[in-house]
Amino acid sequence: MTLTLPSNPETDGLRPDPLPALLRPRRRRMAARLAVLCAIALVSGLGSAFLAIDKGGRFDALTLGVWEARPTEGTREADPYSAAMHARTGRVPLANGEGLIFLARTDSTGAELSPRCEYVIEGQAAPARLWTLTALDDDLKLVETVTPRPGLNSRQMLRRPDGSFRITAAAEARAGNWLATARDAGGLVFALRLYDTPLTTGTGVANVPMPVIRRETCQ
Repeated sequence: MTLTLPSNPETDGLRPDPLPALLRPRRRRMAARLAVLCAIALVSGLGSAFLAIDKGGRFDALTLGVWEARPTEGTREADPYSAAMHARTGRVPLANGEGLIFLARTDSTGAELSPRCEYVIEGQAAPARLWTLTALDDDLKLVETVTPRPGLNSRQMLRRPDGSFRITAAAEARAGNWLATARDAGGLVFALRLYDTPLTTGTGVANVPMPVIRRETCQ
């Protein structure tokens, strides 16, 4: 007859004591909470990185009224978020010696632009050899309108005696300077591109004229 012991006295001291049953539910709850916290951190980190890249950083932004530009985005000094945004979307920014693009996402009251509204863009633009004005959607893509003309430029602009202009941005044709928009577009952003402008050198930023944006009727 062989005597079998329930434990080995020589090795029992080397094994960790089993976790008491009272503490086991608490351990499971802590593990679940840790998993939830890790998931929240992962989603928050990836989400904030995507938004930063999708919309572009606000580093070194040049703001004139409702218009905002990033003079360094076409240079070696571009911030990493702008560089990543252009790499992801495939858009090529204007080089430092070519010009500068200003974007307007709100009207002069601070209200977000809507493709279902008509707007008057009025005043004067910053000094440049040539400038163009186009309507984009929230992804900064040209919208499909009723006219094949993508936008307006300073050489075809009807002006007042003082050099100022008045542009009507609407889905239907308007008399005078008309910028075509699309009501079914995914958002509305006005893009003002200045070519061969002194603003790229950082000079003459103070007191630079830029047009105001005023909302008219909405449908």
